[in-house]
Amino acid sequence: MDYPDIATPLRTQAIMNQYGINTKKSLGQNFLTDLNILRQIVQAGNVQASDNVIEIGPGIGALTEQLARAAKEVVAYEIDDRLIEVLAGTLAPYKNIKVINQDILKVDLETAVATEFNDPTAPLKLIANLPYYITTPILMQVLATGMPFEAIVVMMQKEVANRLAAKPGTKEYGSLSLAVQYRMQAHVAFNVDRSSFIPNPNVDSAIVVLEPREPLEILPKNERQLFELFKIGFAMRRKTLWNNLTTAFGKTGTMQTKLLNALEQVQIDPKIRAEKLTLEQFIALHNALSAEGVY
Repeated sequence: MDYPDIATPLRTQAIMNQYGINTKKSLGQNFLTDLNILRQIVQAGNVQASDNVIEIGPGIGALTEQLARAAKEVVAYEIDDRLIEVLAGTLAPYKNIKVINQDILKVDLETAVATEFNDPTAPLKLIANLPYYITTPILMQVLATGMPFEAIVVMMQKEVANRLAAKPGTKEYGSLSLAVQYRMQAHVAFNVDRSSFIPNPNVDSAIVVLEPREPLEILPKNERQLFELFKIGFAMRRKTLWNNLTTAFGKTGTMQTKLLNALEQVQIDPKIRAEKLTLEQFIALHNALSAEGVY
């Protein structure tokens, strides 16, 4: 049986009126009302009938509904307890959805997958319209779990999306690009105009697709320290790598010798800017710094 789509401007507004719901700016709530965009998101994740899907921030259920029609099961995490009753109503026709009233940053994803899905062994994907004010913390925490996601498809602010997928030598490339690309390969699938939401956000959005990357040819001695090196390299973007390294680690003669030895070992010019370095060069530099006893 076909059910009317949640994601039309008229139905979205009717649902909000029915339940007396106003969007919370503090939670970054903007409800997507463009069915074509929602279907393109599901398509970007290549969601199959055999897939388990985790969704973050289902709102009133517009994307959740489209995911449920395509996937095996959907587990959606909603932090706003006002929306739990709404979701129980809007998603009532779908028996393969479980909505959990919890902050995703407090969820043990490994335990959740093992306990919330009927078949925890099914292929796993994460698809979400992330709240813009907390996009990066959510994404970094999800990636840090090392969970075997076949795809992560997230909507976020367009500028942040471009940073995630940026290549070395571009103005968007930075520590966030490196931190994400260390674990996944990223590309921007398409942009979403602000007019596609109720209420209209102040920024345009984009859909980013993250998929497992090829194994790295070189591994870091310490992941936490590597991620710190990403931040050190871009601490003062317009400064040279040397300036940023000496500011972070110290300017004593002994330390400068160690830093120079490490840079020479991996054939990196101290005068280069961090934006020119590839992920592999950052890993090699980290390992050389570690061998020199810089950390």
